[in-house]
Amino acid sequence: MRILLTNDDGVDAYGMTVLRDIAAQLSQDVWVCAPLYEQSGKGRGITLHDPLRAHRLDERTFAVTGTPTDCVQIAVNDLLPAPPDLVLSGVNRGFNLAQDVTLSGTVAGALQGMALGIPSIALSQCLDFDLDVEAQWAASRAYGAPVVSSLLTKGWAKNLIFNINFPDCDDAAVTGVEMTRQGFRDLHDLHAVKRVDPRGRPYYWLDFHGHVCDLVDGTDLKAVAENRISVTPLHLDLTHYETLQAYKGFFGGAAPKQVHRPDLNRRSIDD
Repeated sequence: MRILLTNDDGVDAYGMTVLRDIAAQLSQDVWVCAPLYEQSGKGRGITLHDPLRAHRLDERTFAVTGTPTDCVQIAVNDLLPAPPDLVLSGVNRGFNLAQDVTLSGTVAGALQGMALGIPSIALSQCLDFDLDVEAQWAASRAYGAPVVSSLLTKGWAKNLIFNINFPDCDDAAVTGVEMTRQGFRDLHDLHAVKRVDPRGRPYYWLDFHGHVCDLVDGTDLKAVAENRISVTPLHLDLTHYETLQAYKGFFGGAAPKQVHRPDLNRRSIDD
């Protein structure tokens, strides 16, 4: 089995070392194609207006001046001698839970593998950002290969990936593995901090609030909060089917020709 590894923390990130160890337990045919520089939060971004350079670091390791999506695309199309049988993306330093999955370069790397018809998995090691400490890595090191191996034995549909999050605890404290759904935080964590540079010009630095959210049974958020490994199946279909059905026939097949001033105080159909 040929395995392609990528990440969004950069080819030299410690999480890539952990991922190499995980992959080595599954196969001897392991390749790496990861960003030369950190690409956290780039989502499914691709590089369209600049050339991409692929630096060969050793026989099976490449560093690319682009995003995780770029890396997987280039590796599969040009760098590997044949397409991989599995793409593993991670192990990310920090969680990729709830709404994070739409921003995550780690998840994006796995999604690009899926888009190319390759079974793909994203892996992340949770840590406590409030304490600003290094990830423990013990849980992902101990359970990464067994969890991935179990998923490979079971198999999964071609139109989805698995998003694995390891809890922020020692491996001995892990209480199990749970199949979960994507959770949602009840508060907006991301905000912009306004600062002034040494020349008196304002700039903004994005940061996260440390809010505690409600933990709902069955979600990725609650699983890792209770020291369980969260495994969430994700796919690219973002269609909201309830609204699709509710609005069937709304336009009557014709394009509207009048402008109606919207009532912005009207509650949405989901409220």
